[in-house]
Amino acid sequence: MTEKFYTLGIETSCDDTGVAVLNNDNEVLCEFLSSQIKDHSKFGGVIPEFAARKHLENLLPLVDAALKECNLKGNELNLIAVTCGPGLMGSLIVGVQTAKALSQVWRVPLIGVNHIEGHLFAPLVEAKNLEPPFLSLIVSGGHTEIIEVKNFGDYKLLGETRDDAAGEAYDKAAKILGLNYPGGPEIDRLAKNGNPYAFNFPIPLKNTHEIEFSFSGLKTALLWQGEKFQEQNQIIPEQKIEDLCASFQRAVTEALISKINLAVKLTGIKKVTASGGVLANSALREALMNDKNFKVWLPELKRCTDNAVMIAMAGRNSFKRGNFSRDEVVVNPSLNI
Repeated sequence: MTEKFYTLGIETSCDDTGVAVLNNDNEVLCEFLSSQIKDHSKFGGVIPEFAARKHLENLLPLVDAALKECNLKGNELNLIAVTCGPGLMGSLIVGVQTAKALSQVWRVPLIGVNHIEGHLFAPLVEAKNLEPPFLSLIVSGGHTEIIEVKNFGDYKLLGETRDDAAGEAYDKAAKILGLNYPGGPEIDRLAKNGNPYAFNFPIPLKNTHEIEFSFSGLKTALLWQGEKFQEQNQIIPEQKIEDLCASFQRAVTEALISKINLAVKLTGIKKVTASGGVLANSALREALMNDKNFKVWLPELKRCTDNAVMIAMAGRNSFKRGNFSRDEVVVNPSLNI
């Protein structure tokens, strides 16, 4: 009989408070997520200090709910995995300090998890048998990068964005068009009724020979197009907004797909995973699934955004590799993979 091993995952890197419990087979026994989208939408973006206060309110009740759901006591856990960076300083501190306290009270090992490595593990919740080497596209509000996974724990950053991350570009584009926050889901929704070729937006860095991204120029192109309507004293018609969204979304998607194909060509690795909040975008998911140059594994929609399941999985894997860090877990908002 396989020995039981329970991992508690805690995620508080930005504005989502996540808690999950996994067993020794990485089966999700329970998961809870408290989103702050409604709290921050009135500000048009995340307010760091407010996010940290909401984590303080939400985290311990979620831990308690998770243990009750799994019929476990704290001291029956075998590992606590917590995000230690990158992310917002205040939010990370709440998660790490809480995890440290629980680790000491329950006498349970604690391990800090790189948030980016967490995203890397998100598609593996379903694809449990996927083994390295493979390529991983991480595309979110704060990150856009392609990583070569030589082995678990052995990663090579192949390329990243020069400026805005793709998710950040979506939010800024939505603001330009007067749409609600968060911008990604709004643009995706409106783009479904738009013509993706109505506006000839540039495909950022599509033809360069480097694995790199840039979305600031695309955002500026959208801004100029919007200003043309203002010069004519026009309110942008709804159909034009849908076309603008569809055209912008096409440009972002083509930029991402072109660099994945370049990475496949340069490395010879044809297994690709993709994760991060932008992977909830329907156009990007479809383009990835339809590309014939590689095979792709994607997370469920609910695990594209920040969640504790991916943190628990990454922490458990790291622990199995011999890593252990109770008192050495240090918050690092700029942590690299």
